[in-house]
Amino acid sequence: MKRQTSSNNFTARLAGLVYSTCCYLVFLFTLLYMMGFMGAVVVPKHIDSGARIDWALALMINTSLIIVFGVQHSAMARKRFKRWLAVFAPAAVERSTYVLLSSLMLALLFWQWRPIRHTVWEVDAAWAKALLTGLFWLGWGIVVLATCLISHFELFGLKQAIDRWRNAPQSGPAFRTPLLYKVVRHPLYLGFLIAFWATPHMTVGHLLFALGMSVYLFIGARFEERDLVALFGERYRRYQREVGMIVPRLNRPRH
Repeated sequence: MKRQTSSNNFTARLAGLVYSTCCYLVFLFTLLYMMGFMGAVVVPKHIDSGARIDWALALMINTSLIIVFGVQHSAMARKRFKRWLAVFAPAAVERSTYVLLSSLMLALLFWQWRPIRHTVWEVDAAWAKALLTGLFWLGWGIVVLATCLISHFELFGLKQAIDRWRNAPQSGPAFRTPLLYKVVRHPLYLGFLIAFWATPHMTVGHLLFALGMSVYLFIGARFEERDLVALFGERYRRYQREVGMIVPRLNRPRH
């Protein structure tokens, strides 16, 4: 009986590791596709490609896609959903499941996105194009760096599965403010905002995506801040007073 229990435990831990690895690979592909989708490079379908339809219908479809992603992404991050998920899956794969479903929602958005190609602005000067394109990739660089500074693999669920596989204790969340987190509280969101808005050719469809995702990021940041205050208490409140949420503060409080 003991040997069978040990075998079942090994199988469960192995299955969890394989599942979390697959979830991470799906996320990685989705993130890379998102870069191409926004920048109109490499990928077969980008933000301004596809069959043209009536702009009002395209507006309705695209707005609905952003809302569906936002609702899923926020709802699954709440403690109530996590408690419900814990009934069906071990805690070690909770984050991976969140990452997987969020990635699939983004994939749905990319697939069903309808272009609205009316130009809002278009930069002609070569230096300005190079500057905005550079800012676009800088934004994505900030996104990747921000995840690495706070444990990239833990943020996307892989570390939890590896710890379970190794029978290592699951570590609780730690309050850290490395490098970029000393400048703004959410450098990840700052990177996304730069990537969303830095483009030499802004179409109405691109503007809708940038605006909708920006609104969601600020709303999501507020929910996240509330959870962080509940988790870390006065330590995080002091961090809020000293460091800007997404925009750096020029005049930081002195102790």
